[in-house]
Amino acid sequence: MGSTSSFTGSQIVDAPTYSRGAPAGRANLEMMRHRKKLAKLGKPADQRKALLRALTTEVIRHGRIKTTLVRAKAVRKHVDHMIELGKRGDLHARRQAIAWVYDKQLVHSLFEAAPDRYADRQGGYTRVLRTMPRQGDNAKMAVIELV
Repeated sequence: MGSTSSFTGSQIVDAPTYSRGAPAGRANLEMMRHRKKLAKLGKPADQRKALLRALTTEVIRHGRIKTTLVRAKAVRKHVDHMIELGKRGDLHARRQAIAWVYDKQLVHSLFEAAPDRYADRQGGYTRVLRTMPRQGDNAKMAVIELV
């Protein structure tokens, strides 16, 4: 519990210890990661945005692309959002889509086709299918395609 002081000969009582060096009388607050589930993809914010914009453009252009599983799951949100904008079809939605997708003509064709193709569907416009791992580094691969 305590030890004897060599100077005065009286008992020394040890102060209670707290984890992470929190001062006495204060609670130890650990921050929780609520609502921080963002796939960072190992890139800075500007490169990550450029990658997601490029992948979104290619999925809309080709209908199906092969990429890593984490990237496919990250780009799914953006592709679904572009199709929602295409279904809405107003001028503001068109300008938002042009600001994200790299190809302006692709946006125009999306806005022509999306209302008819996805009229009866309320979300879930993409499908992510797992494939074989990549040969070089064994990364999990996937195919993302429009439904």
